Amino acid sequence: MSLNSKQNVRCPKCGQMTEVTVWNSITVGDSADLKQDLLRGKLNMFHCPACQHTALMPSPMLYHDEEKRLMISFSPCNDALLKNQLYDNIRKTSKESGELSNLEGYNLRFVTDYNELLEKILIFDNNMNDKTIEMIKLMILSQDIEKSVDRVCRFGKCENGTLEFMIYDMKENQTYTSQVPAETYNTVHQSLKESGVKPYSFDWEMVDGAYATRLLNGFNN
Repeated sequence: MSLNSKQNVRCPKCGQMTEVTVWNSITVGDSADLKQDLLRGKLNMFHCPACQHTALMPSPMLYHDEEKRLMISFSPCNDALLKNQLYDNIRKTSKESGELSNLEGYNLRFVTDYNELLEKILIFDNNMNDKTIEMIKLMILSQDIEKSVDRVCRFGKCENGTLEFMIYDMKENQTYTSQVPAETYNTVHQSLKESGVKPYSFDWEMVDGAYATRLLNGFNN
């Protein structure tokens, strides 16, 4: 079930008070329209009618797509230490409550970045797995290893047998595109399966660049 709450928010720019609808959970089967609003960047956004200031509401949200067997816990956070604490908390709470036994065969993801949330939805909507995509992103960034530390790579779309990735260079303030044949995905995906990487979760996971690096170094799941 999709759940929301009302919050009165003071604009940090002009001080105007505005009532905002904050979605705490989205169940895709019940609320397909909410999913589309989320992908368009319209959900949980504060917009001041007085000065037009716009910002993401710092509110946690649970995204649940039963058909895709996907559940994403999103907690906006920019602090690495707090991120790990929040991650440990959700794993501990899920284990103690016994809810993991009801999520067999699911992909359970924990993210703290809004764009990462949207990216993962797009990946699974294209019937792909983010573990494989993260490995491909690592391969793309390694093509220019000296600049990779300043770059963020995101999956964009899949069409006409090609995967397209967007690469944002923070130092240059430029966005580039990289295209990869869909067959590359199949090859990498099969390789990961043969190495023992499971296509589903046993627990909540953070599947990102650091995860892909661990896979590259021989650590599975």
